[in-house]
Amino acid sequence: MNLNDAIDHASTIFMPEFLFGADEAMLMGQRSANEEALHLLIEEYSANENPSFDFGLVRELADSNRSLCDMMGPESVQADRSRNLSGHLSDDDILRGVAALQHRSVERVAKEVAGMNATKGVLYGSKPAKGTFVGIDIETTSTSPDRGYIVNVGWEVMELAEGAEAQDATSVFCGLPDQYEETGVPLAEIHKITWQDVSGKKPFREDKELQKRLLKLLKSHPFMAHNAAFEDSWFMLHLDGYAEARKEGKIVPIDTRDICRALDPEVRFMSWEAKPASLEAWAQRRGTLAPEEEERHLGLDDTDLMFRTLIAELKERNLLKTNA
Repeated sequence: MNLNDAIDHASTIFMPEFLFGADEAMLMGQRSANEEALHLLIEEYSANENPSFDFGLVRELADSNRSLCDMMGPESVQADRSRNLSGHLSDDDILRGVAALQHRSVERVAKEVAGMNATKGVLYGSKPAKGTFVGIDIETTSTSPDRGYIVNVGWEVMELAEGAEAQDATSVFCGLPDQYEETGVPLAEIHKITWQDVSGKKPFREDKELQKRLLKLLKSHPFMAHNAAFEDSWFMLHLDGYAEARKEGKIVPIDTRDICRALDPEVRFMSWEAKPASLEAWAQRRGTLAPEEEERHLGLDDTDLMFRTLIAELKERNLLKTNA
């Protein structure tokens, strides 16, 4: 499939009823074509200053793929992972994030990298962090943003300063198609969200007021998330206007997992299996979570834990603004 094929594929109206009774191979073939087209379109939109298509076309194709996955059942959705979930932010995103954290220009940070081949640890540790940021976390029914749904989103706004208090702390549950009343909420073993939590709630893609509120929030300050590439990938395909604002530089994601790996020296001496940069392990090391406690895996709870742990880490490294 090439770019023109992907645009044509995305422009074709998907009629789920045409696939009722289709065998698994046919459904998998349609899903594979959808996700390949999505991958090509996302790459082109990100790389081309003037793409030949509107990103709304991409979101519509993702919506169609989600409907197809509902027909296939949760086992098929979770069997593998779509390539449309990014594993990390780009190097350019890292530079913009460091610049936002330290209130410096991106050009100055980029010059610093080029001049001394700086590591991430050097970059994040070169200047104190300061300013106000949005923290956000989502809970979903899949690891793949083109297959699953957002069922919970939590956020708060925080200044990176010792003793700072969270503002605008919010948690919202989002609905699911009716079929999940019978099958249960996927990934409930992780986030513990049940049908009772989402019953009667608007699905995220249908809640246009929530979307407008979130887009405005994410444009108001750089946003932080632990493994921000996850939220970034999901918002690209679920939040109207996000991809467009991201392309224009109006949204800046910062990955606190990346900060943990860069600044916490304990990470490099721990086994990969111990997941040392996970929010839970990081918080336990910094004392913001007791050793016997577990990460809640709910949007607002995890956002608040992330902020408190980041502030503790920055304080440990003498990289935190202190309030007089």
